[in-house]
This record gives sequence, structure tokens and C-alpha cells, in this order.
Amino acid sequence: MNSISENVDFNVLKRGKARSNLTVGELTDIAVKKEGGYISENGALCVSTGKHTGRSPKDRFIVDESSAHDHVDWNSSNIPISVENFKRLYVKALDYMKDRELYLFDGFVCNDQKYRMPIRVINEFAFQNLFSRQLFIEPKPGELKGFVPGFTIIALPGLKAVPETDGTNSEVFIVISFEKKLVLIGGTKYCGEIKKSVFTVMNYLLPFKKALPMHCSANVGEKGDVALFFGLSGTGKTTLSADNDRRLIGDDEHGWTEKGVFNFEGGCYAKCINLSKEKEPQIWNAIRKGTLLENVVIDKSTGLPDYDDARYTENTRAAFPIEHMDDALPEGKGGIPRTIVFLTADATGVLPPISKLTRDQAMYYFLSGYTSKLAGTETGIVEPQPTFSTCFGGPFMLLKPQVYANLLGDKIKKYNVNVFLVNTGWTGGPYGTGERINLKYTRAMVRAAINGELDKANYVTHPVFKLKMPVRCPGVPDELLNPANTWDNITEYNKKAKELAVHFSQNFRKYQDVREDVKKIN
Repeated sequence: MNSISENVDFNVLKRGKARSNLTVGELTDIAVKKEGGYISENGALCVSTGKHTGRSPKDRFIVDESSAHDHVDWNSSNIPISVENFKRLYVKALDYMKDRELYLFDGFVCNDQKYRMPIRVINEFAFQNLFSRQLFIEPKPGELKGFVPGFTIIALPGLKAVPETDGTNSEVFIVISFEKKLVLIGGTKYCGEIKKSVFTVMNYLLPFKKALPMHCSANVGEKGDVALFFGLSGTGKTTLSADNDRRLIGDDEHGWTEKGVFNFEGGCYAKCINLSKEKEPQIWNAIRKGTLLENVVIDKSTGLPDYDDARYTENTRAAFPIEHMDDALPEGKGGIPRTIVFLTADATGVLPPISKLTRDQAMYYFLSGYTSKLAGTETGIVEPQPTFSTCFGGPFMLLKPQVYANLLGDKIKKYNVNVFLVNTGWTGGPYGTGERINLKYTRAMVRAAINGELDKANYVTHPVFKLKMPVRCPGVPDELLNPANTWDNITEYNKKAKELAVHFSQNFRKYQDVREDVKKIN
């Protein structure tokens, strides 16, 4: 069990029908002929992932190895699995792969050569291998000579765990071993597990190299000014970073070093429920030949995707290479960020549409990772509920939260970075009473923050959250900037604001190892 990668490379794959680095066309043809794929009128390959249409967070495990034990922040997201159970699953995987047709992708993660890691993805399904090819960094001619993977990801949807004997919670498993440099995925066809397992690996490895891994999108202006957008699903991270006046570095995963930022990936994995050409033209135009659509309903009369139809899931996805995006930077990296934007979709309607943060406030809201869970998204939720995800990516952050927060805080101070909290949620009342903040206003606020117009603005302080709210912002009605002004009942507004502040305070109690100045924000 000392050389897993060698076993995978030379024992199993020689006996199987392993096919390496097939073209987009070859993988698409196989998916259509053998895997139920369908080519839509816009040229995208459409597939169904079956009953699993999203990640299975309770089925993701970290092997409890001696070298990782003291570093991992063991919690409800970072669940340990024993070395013995990992070995059992690995042996099952080896046996499952014998004489089975498999698809390999050899490529890279991280667009900075100093931090770049070679990865090998082994897939049971061609459409998943297409996903891997489009999301990760494709090798250039000559780069695979002497290729040795730094990590191997094996995705076998047909292989199911037996919880009673394998130590899992269900038939699905995503298991990461840092000593063996291996990820095992089974029981699910959802491609996001492949992407996020690699992200999780990098979130563990990079801080040891003094690089900050981030769950954020990034873009850059004509003058080289880089902006970062942190946010959980549904907050507008991809939408707001896709700006015609700026170039996209990446839409989801980045690292920040002393030289600047770099994209981990070579592609985008955009959520496309209710996608429209008018609101998100860049993503709309990116969905064409070479794109993989997951669980998107196809209009039988036109053969076109119906992005408004959520019969399979609201988590419909489009995976495509970043060059499909207009104005994307193919090199996937930029300089030191000048602006950071934290995005939150506040369904209570009490947070300001935009506010400027101090460094301590930035660390506080970064650790909090707040957004709202809406009624109807889960059984038992009848009204919007605050939800917090550490560092805007809790399920993927393996180390102690303060490791990431301290790295961010140090960089904000060193480079004098402006940080803004932007509410893309509701105004004039909570979800069901108020209305979603108009996207054109949010875009105007974000642009004003990035181009420096808000540096010279006058600010007032929110009475509950102590956030600095601009009095004016170009292209935005003045009354919108202070959320209290948009409510009919100021007493009710103050009540709801204080209730949300209590949720923040209760959530932050778990962060005992952060600086005292950050704790005082609470």
C-alpha cells in the first residue's frame, strides 16, 4: 500500500481499456453513443447525473493519517475515516476497474508555475472526463513527457460503498488521502465532486507554502487593477465578475501569493438556473460546442436548453473552458488585488446594499461567510434562515479557520486593499415582502467600488452592524443605500436587524483563536 499511484498506473490500467487525453469530440461522441448524452441545438453536450444533482457533503471524508491529523480542523464538514476503511475502498476500486473501459485526463491545477501541481483524473464515464478536461488546465505539447501526478482522482459512479463495512454514511463516498495523494469518488455522477475534491486538496496544501487559497472569482481592469469576489452559491459571484469592461481571471478558485493571484482552473462551472442572455450574456454565449450541461431540461420543440425549468434540480450547471468566456485571460493570473468584494444574499433585507469594511471587519465577515437559506430549499424551512460558511467555502477548508483569516488579514494590511460587503439579496423588507436588489444597481455599486469612486464618498454608520454606508453612489438611487429607508415600518426593520446581529454573534462564538480586535466586532 506504499505506492498507490504506481498500482493505479501500471497494474489496473494496463489490463483495462484505458484511453488517455481524448479530444472533446471523441469524449462527446462516446457520451452520446454509450451514456445517454444529447447534443442540444447550441452544440452543448447535455447529460443527467441521476439522483445525485449536487454535492454530498456528509459523504466527504479525510483519511485520518498521522501526518494530517493535527492539521485538519475536524468538524461536521471534515469527517475522518480510518486508514483501514480507506484501504478497503481502494481495494474495491482496483477490483472494479479491472478490464473496464476507463478515461484518463493528465493535466494540471494552478496557473502559477511555482504552485502548479500535475493531476491525473481517472473516470468511468466519458462525460465526466470531458468535464475534467474542460475544468482543469490542459497540457501543452511536450508537458506530459515524464508526467508524474502529484495527486490522482478516481471517479467511479458505479462503485457503491457498503456503510456497514466501509465506514461511510451511505453508498456515496468522496475520500481524500494526503499521504497517498489520492482521491476516491464513488456512487455519484455529479461532476462537481471532482472539481471540489481538487479544490479541497489545494486548500490544504497551499497555506503551508504561504499562499492563500480562496473560494472567489477574480477579474482585472485595463490598468491591471485586480478585484476579488467572494460569495456562496446564489450570491452572484460568477455573474458580477463577468464584466464587459474587465477581463476574467477565473470564476471560482484562486490563490494569492506575494506576486498576485492565479486561477486554480482552466474552465468555469457556472450555475445556469434562470440564465438569460440579457442579464448574463457572457455565460450565455459560452454555452456552445465543447460545453457540458448537467441536468438542464431540453425543450423538445426547439432542441434548446430551457434554463428556467428546474424539474430535475435548481443546481443546473454548465462546464466549459475559460476561453469560451469573452475577455477571459487565458494565462489565468493577475497582480495584487486592489479591491475585495464579499457577496451576501441577505433574505432578511436588513444589510446595506454596499458598505466599506475595516481590516478587522473584513476578517470578521470573511470568517462568518454569511448568506441566507431560502424557504423551500430544504424540508422544514418555512422562512429565510441565516446560514454561515467559514471563509465563504467552509466545506472545502480543511485547516483551522484562523489560518485562512490571518493570511487574508495580513495581505489586506500589507497591500492596503479596499474591502466591501455587498448585499445582492433583498431590500424594502424580507424575502416574500421586499424585492431583490436590482442587478443593474448592484453592478453600479461594484463598479464604483472597483474604480475608486467610493474612496471619496461620504459615509454614515449603520446603527446595528456599525458598517460604513455610502451616502451616494453613481447610478444608484440614494434611498436604496440605507436599507432602513426602503422599509415601510422602521420599528420592524430595527427588530429584524437586531435579530440578524444576534445570529452573527452566536455563530462567531466558535472562533476563539482569532485576534481580539476581530472578536470585538462581534
